Order: sequence, then structure tokens, then C-alpha cells
Amino acid sequence: MGTAIGQGSGSSKHKSDRISPRARRAWNGAAFYVVGILIAVVMFLPFYWSVMTSFKPDEDMFSMPIQWIPTSFTLDHYRKAFTTVPFGLYFWNSFFLATTGVALNLFFGSLSGYAFAKLKFKGNSGMFRLLLAAMMVPGIVTMIPSVYVLRHFPLTGGNDLFGDGGMGLMNSFWGIILPGASGTFAVFFMRQFFLALPSDMMEMARIEGCGEFRIFWRIYLPLTKPALATLGIFTFQAGWNSFLWPMIVLNDPDKATIQMGLQAFSFNFQTDYGPMMAGALIAILPILVLFLALQRYFIQGIAFSGIKG
Repeated sequence: MGTAIGQGSGSSKHKSDRISPRARRAWNGAAFYVVGILIAVVMFLPFYWSVMTSFKPDEDMFSMPIQWIPTSFTLDHYRKAFTTVPFGLYFWNSFFLATTGVALNLFFGSLSGYAFAKLKFKGNSGMFRLLLAAMMVPGIVTMIPSVYVLRHFPLTGGNDLFGDGGMGLMNSFWGIILPGASGTFAVFFMRQFFLALPSDMMEMARIEGCGEFRIFWRIYLPLTKPALATLGIFTFQAGWNSFLWPMIVLNDPDKATIQMGLQAFSFNFQTDYGPMMAGALIAILPILVLFLALQRYFIQGIAFSGIKG
């Protein structure tokens, strides 16, 4: 009987040890989700407050305690956002600059990334290391030299062959587009993706007599849709949210961007929060729609871009 009791105790202890790790994993999983939900709620609260503020009457905007759900809804702030400033024109200017920047960045970034990944030429690794080093330089450091180059760009904006006499590319959309036409991040990102693609197709295409650009355009570029979608989202977001550089380059009010237009609601050390929140929500809609439309490609691009270094 003692043996039976000992066996029963050992079996019970063994069963307890077998269940304990499972229960521990369950508790860890529950704690992970609880912490994640709390962080998500804290991160979401400012956006929720912005949405509710855009619909609140002025008298309820800063009432205490905070009214998370407005007692009444109004669209006056949205109407004021479009009547105080030409918000529609600013929206179009930002959309044109962002989409043009995306098109040029995708083309030149993928072309350069293909060259660094698939073409063997002297100085390939050295030039790429120099490119990576340029990514470490803050943009604010190169801002004054960039303005000087745009100001003295030859044969544009009234300048002569030596870049004197006019404004160059200042106060023009090209002054916004050209400096970011092929970003260093775009080249690095596309190179990583091209490295993950096999080189056998390139060798077979060369045997068939295809030129390098045709190999790039017809064979490899269609395979990089996830990377192009991811890079397109990043580039569009950067161009759409850009504020400092357009404010420096553009002086014509008719060429202002939507981010510059939001500044119009802050004047005389006061801020008109209702129209500003309404304009800010309108400003994030293109980025939100673009991300939702390309979400599947975005996830694939992030997953594949770092496969091979």
C-alpha cells in the first residue's frame, strides 16, 4: 500500500509539474495582451480627442472634466477650415508634390538599388558604404547647402549659366521634388530586396540578348511590388507631412502645402483648435487610405527587405 501511495503521490506531482508551465504560459499571454491593450488605448487617446474636438462646439472644447463624447456635434469647424484658408488648393499642392516624389523616388531608387545589387562594377561596395554614411548625416546639416544649390541653379528662375541673376529653383515645386528624387533610404531599401531575388533570371536574359535596362524593367521590377508598395507608403508619408523644407523653399501662398496651411490657424499666440483639428484629420486621410489599400504589400515588403544583406 505504501508503494501505491508513493506512486500516486509521484503521479500527482508529475501531473502538477506538467500543468504548471502551461498555466504559466497562459498567464504570460494574458499579461502580454493586457499590457498591449493598455498601450494601444493610451496611444489612441490623442487621436480620439482630435476627432471629437473637430466635432465639438467651441464652448465644450476645454470643459472640465473632459467630455470624451460631445453633447452635440457640429460641422462648423470643417466649413471654417475650408473658408479661412484655401484648404482645397493646399491639399492639391501637397498631393502633387507627394505623388511626384513617390514616382521619381520609386524609379530612381529601384534603378540604383538594382545596380548595387545585381551589377558588378568597380567601386560598387565603396560607393554603397558612402551612401550608407550619407544616411547618418542629419538633414538639417545639409539644409543650408541645399538652399544655396537651388538658389544658384544655372539657367532656371532667371539665372544665367553661372547661376546668378535670379532665384533658381527657389519658390518652385521643382525645388521640393528634385532634392528627394532619389533618397538614400530608397536605394538601400530596394538593394536589400533585389539581393533576395535570384540572379539566374538575369544570366538567362543576357544569353537571350536582353539589355540591362530591359532586364531590370521587364523581369526584376515586377517582382518587387511589395517593396515598391512599402517604399511608396514611406515616401508619400514623408512628402505629405513635410513642413520645414516647403516653408523654406516656397514663398508664394498659392504654392503652400497642406501642412503649411494648418499653421494659419495659429496666430497672435492663439490657436483655433476646432478648425485645426478638422484640417489635421482631413490631412491624414490620404495616408490612411494608401496604407489600407497597400497593407498586404507593406507587410510583405517589410518581411522580405531584410532577408539578405
